[in-house]
Amino acid sequence: MLQKLRNKKGFTLIELLIVVAIIGILAAIAIPQFSAYQAKAKNSASNSDTKNLKTGMEAYGADNAGAYPGALSQE
Repeated sequence: MLQKLRNKKGFTLIELLIVVAIIGILAAIAIPQFSAYQAKAKNSASNSDTKNLKTGMEAYGADNAGAYPGALSQE
């Protein structure tokens, strides 16, 4: 009888609980790291957009005798 139980294939409940606990620990570490990575990427994108806006405004000013958008309405 004991020999039959040892020959069965599969996982015990304890083994499955340990795997679930390990996955939970890894997720608890990975999620904050991912959030920080997302925030850093959004900040970089914002900086890039601001630099592109500056370049566009300087190009507009060069084409319009040094006047920037918004400054034309004061003339």
